[in-house]
Amino acid sequence: MTLRLSIALCLLLGALVLGWLRWRDVSPGRQAGQASAPTIIKKPVNFSYRPFDPANPPYDRPPTTPGEDAACDSNFLSNASVAGQTRQADTTHATLVITQVTVTLQLTITIWVPLDVTQHVTDHEEGHRQISESYYQTADKVAERIAASYIGKEVHTAGPDLDAESNKVLQQMADEITTEYNKELNPQPTQLLYDTITDHGRNGVVAKDAVAHALKNTAIESTQP
Repeated sequence: MTLRLSIALCLLLGALVLGWLRWRDVSPGRQAGQASAPTIIKKPVNFSYRPFDPANPPYDRPPTTPGEDAACDSNFLSNASVAGQTRQADTTHATLVITQVTVTLQLTITIWVPLDVTQHVTDHEEGHRQISESYYQTADKVAERIAASYIGKEVHTAGPDLDAESNKVLQQMADEITTEYNKELNPQPTQLLYDTITDHGRNGVVAKDAVAHALKNTAIESTQP
């Protein structure tokens, strides 16, 4: 009946810098400095259902509040990688042009329920799942819009090691993209409103009705005291 909603920021492992090319290293058939549209890789939702013995709960079950054994654990994962080309002015100065951004998206959902769970509790956790999947339906559009704003950007770099400076910029941009994606997607207000409407599944509100209301009215009701 509780929800642990975590959005994993894969900044170290996920923000993989694909590298950068000098003008003389441009691939055959491609104009120097030519940028391409961002690539968004949206993986299918990875869902699992985990019944457990409440007297002996598994170690990896997410934390729950007293009296609440069921949980829906949703994780939105995003890995960004950025590539660019450099125009070197001299041994210590260059201009880096962003030519490619790739963002890989994933949503993993695990519903944890005790063996003696009621259908009402199961329906409640399924409601949390439906909200997460609803947000994920348009996650690729969110990522594409953010990534597109970086294509063609020019950054002036300077230092004794231009390779290191360029890679640092690419890493920073990859981190910025994943951070902005997580900020804009953010299903948490809708999940919280859903729990408020249903009292965490303890009242008689039908889950599907609460899901529909939360998805439609979060922008209005989440801003009220």
